[in-house]
Amino acid sequence: MEGKEKFRTYKGVFDERTLRTIFKLESEGYFDELRSPVSIGKESNVFTAIKKDGTYVIIKIYRVNNADFKRMYRYIGPDARFKGLSNQRRKVISAWAQREYRNLLVANKIGAKVPVPYAVSENVLVMELIGDGGEAAPRLKDCRPKDLKKFSKELIKNLKLFYKAGFIHGDLSEFNILNYNEKPYIIDLSHGVRLDYPNVDELLERDIKNLERYFNKLSLKIDVNTVMKGIIKNGI
Repeated sequence: MEGKEKFRTYKGVFDERTLRTIFKLESEGYFDELRSPVSIGKESNVFTAIKKDGTYVIIKIYRVNNADFKRMYRYIGPDARFKGLSNQRRKVISAWAQREYRNLLVANKIGAKVPVPYAVSENVLVMELIGDGGEAAPRLKDCRPKDLKKFSKELIKNLKLFYKAGFIHGDLSEFNILNYNEKPYIIDLSHGVRLDYPNVDELLERDIKNLERYFNKLSLKIDVNTVMKGIIKNGI
């Protein structure tokens, strides 16, 4: 698709500055063309994109006009990595994308199952597509694992790796866990907070309770206290 045609196609979806960011990342070779929407939400739009060599990536575009940046600011404000961040919509949303990128880098370094981040610019994040043939893997909410016990153990192992790397997810549920070839891949790490974050234990407990709710519903018992103790002990 030629540049002018792309511009007309995207113009009704993204603001001018986001368009420039998209075209900047495209010109740098991170992708050649947006393809199919994976999810459209209040906070972000997620698309598959194809590169010149035929491989696919994920493009996550945080919505500048619709996102609840005041909630984001309250959430990200205590994060020491973004100390001094001003309460301005675009700056907050850009920091939100940066935080997801940084958390993905840290998680990848320690061997957790998360997408590989490739680039971030302003409110646009480029990362690995978890899936096959240009199709993103299904979310856990839509694809029940065949071996619930094995899947849950692998998932908890990843939470231990997060903790060992110095952060927790902070907003974990079956909505941001992918089931790819019967293995859990965790996404949406923008909520991830470091261990010195206020009320971090409460956020971790909430993550585990969400898993307890999901797996208990499928007749697999998960004990919140046992899991939480195991995560914290592993990270010390």
